[in-house]
Amino acid sequence: MIIAVCLLVLAGCKHNHKEAPAVHSTDYTKVLTPEFLADSAYSFVEGQLAFGFRHPGTKGHEKCAEYIVSNMSRWCDTVIVQPFSATLWDGSKVSCKNIIASINPDCDKRVLLTAHWDSRRWADHDLDTDNWRKPLLGANDGASGVAVIMEMARVMSAMPPDVGVDFVFFDAEDQGIPEWTDKYEDNTWCKGSQFWASSPHRLFYRAEYGILYDMVGCGQPRFTKEEVSMTFAQGLMNKMWNVAEALGYGNVFVNSRTPAILDDHLYVNQILKIPTIDVVQNSQNCSFYPHWHTVNDNLDAVEKGTMKIVATVSMKLIYSDFPQTERQ
Repeated sequence: MIIAVCLLVLAGCKHNHKEAPAVHSTDYTKVLTPEFLADSAYSFVEGQLAFGFRHPGTKGHEKCAEYIVSNMSRWCDTVIVQPFSATLWDGSKVSCKNIIASINPDCDKRVLLTAHWDSRRWADHDLDTDNWRKPLLGANDGASGVAVIMEMARVMSAMPPDVGVDFVFFDAEDQGIPEWTDKYEDNTWCKGSQFWASSPHRLFYRAEYGILYDMVGCGQPRFTKEEVSMTFAQGLMNKMWNVAEALGYGNVFVNSRTPAILDDHLYVNQILKIPTIDVVQNSQNCSFYPHWHTVNDNLDAVEKGTMKIVATVSMKLIYSDFPQTERQ
């Protein structure tokens, strides 16, 4: 799903984009936020996995889309389904859909929170070669990020910050060319974010900044300062890591700069020029985490406490920038 980005992708792009506000003196422990319930988020992971495999063209894919839309409609002011057709690496065409749910849709200032909701069709990183052409459940890689922003939407809707919030669920992020083909093409990945960034749900859409959540449920979480994020949104990334440090999570949000990866945030940054960072697992001595793109990426790969840490840091950041207002 996520491959090292060629330096040529970034050539000429560095430092040409507006970054998030600089770090200011704030006691983040005292910033008032809603309470993120880890058990609730975990139930959203279970809910997605109950539909089975969720790659485009499957019944599980359709059912999971309905599940996300139904739940987000309970908490958000608007929910938009954005259908599109994607051509996969092998030339096949699949019907896909991005889902965009918003709190305070009429507010000019906005924050973007995103995750991909599809699961990968090929377990091409499995140690057992017999599994390479099998689909996987994508509990951590996909479902954990979706669960985090679903629970954030639920609790933030009852205590909205003074900003519009858009929760964007990207489709067809994880259908890129399998490793067993011995080929590689960047644009076979992240189809949903490529489409949305080129045709956003609102004309001239802008946001103050964005956060992408990918693989945010590991039992041994380690999030680093990934290079695409640092290139396009260094101020935002540094600030979020400072928030984490202030809350006692410096061992989770590690102050280490790591190589660029191809993920949905690249296209949001490049095309829409919204400074967007990627909160993504970076385990040492393996690709992302041990069960990445294997048939073992099941419910056992998800730790509810990790999702709570990620969401808590995120909401402390957002509510420090845009404190709560009363809903009309």
